Amino acid sequence: MSSVERVPEGILMGIGNPLLDITVEGNADLLEEYNLNSNNAIIAEEKHKTLFEKMVKEYKPIFLAGGATQNSIRVAQWLLQKPGATTFFGGVGNDIYYEILKKTVEQVGVNVHYEVHSGKATGKCGAIITGEDRSLVTELGAAEMFTADFLKQPENWALVEKAQFYYIGGFIVPASSEAVLGVLKHAANTGKTVIMNLHAKFLCQYFADSDFNLLQYVDVLFGNGDEATEFGKHMGFNTTNVEEIAKLTSLLPKLNKNRERTVVFTQGKSSTILAVSGKTTVFQVVPVDRSIIKDTNGCGDAFVGGFLSQLVQNKSIEDCMRCGSYAAKVVIRHYGCNFPPKPDFE
Repeated sequence: MSSVERVPEGILMGIGNPLLDITVEGNADLLEEYNLNSNNAIIAEEKHKTLFEKMVKEYKPIFLAGGATQNSIRVAQWLLQKPGATTFFGGVGNDIYYEILKKTVEQVGVNVHYEVHSGKATGKCGAIITGEDRSLVTELGAAEMFTADFLKQPENWALVEKAQFYYIGGFIVPASSEAVLGVLKHAANTGKTVIMNLHAKFLCQYFADSDFNLLQYVDVLFGNGDEATEFGKHMGFNTTNVEEIAKLTSLLPKLNKNRERTVVFTQGKSSTILAVSGKTTVFQVVPVDRSIIKDTNGCGDAFVGGFLSQLVQNKSIEDCMRCGSYAAKVVIRHYGCNFPPKPDFE
């Protein structure tokens, strides 16, 4: 029996902000109508309210499940190739976008449990492609409304208890801290594994907050170089060296004594830094032929998903890193966080 066949149902659970990615090939007129730049990312304002409907009705949209944490869970599920190996929780609105989103995620085999908020809009990210550029407009909507009460419902909490690994992205922490802390405390009390992601510079303050003290629960922490530097600043590490920040972060106190803390800081084309209990390793990134690159968005999410797929199988850290790189190189060949029906990772 292979290690994948031995993976139990629901072993990996994710909580995050689910978004429906809507991608269209647009033009200068569409960008001008909504005062958008061709290569930029913004949060939707009132003037963008009709944009998503226009993209759906007047263009040829490609729908894809999005949101950083949901992307990573989808990639992990794709690599595990075992239906129901992963579970995902998040908040959505009661609209047509929710139905499309749920169907898209379930097609990969993820066990989806959305908290549906009546009268609210499902979170969306519109991507308007013009030539080699892409303009991103995000409307978070109900993604920011996930509650601890929903998670505590018996049928949902049973899935929390079934999971052995929890992946929680930084984006959901500010609005849903009660739900996040509920899972973290359960993991600490049961010796299960918590994986978190800094996800953005402005979120680093939550990870560095001594009263909140998120890091005591975290067994594996992901981030990029800019986020690492920002986190180090908040922590008073007095260094901007990413390798040194990874080392110091890996040594911070933690509750789960069953697993050493692992810190992974990616740096795009530059080397990836790995730190485990104060010992650092530098992994060089093998360049990708530019001719096969379609979209770099989602590569970081894919890397995490690949890493997680091996972590839940208790594979070596080298295998986790290798699969993370593999997943990123697959996704970079597609628009959005997308991939072929079957992986060929060995």
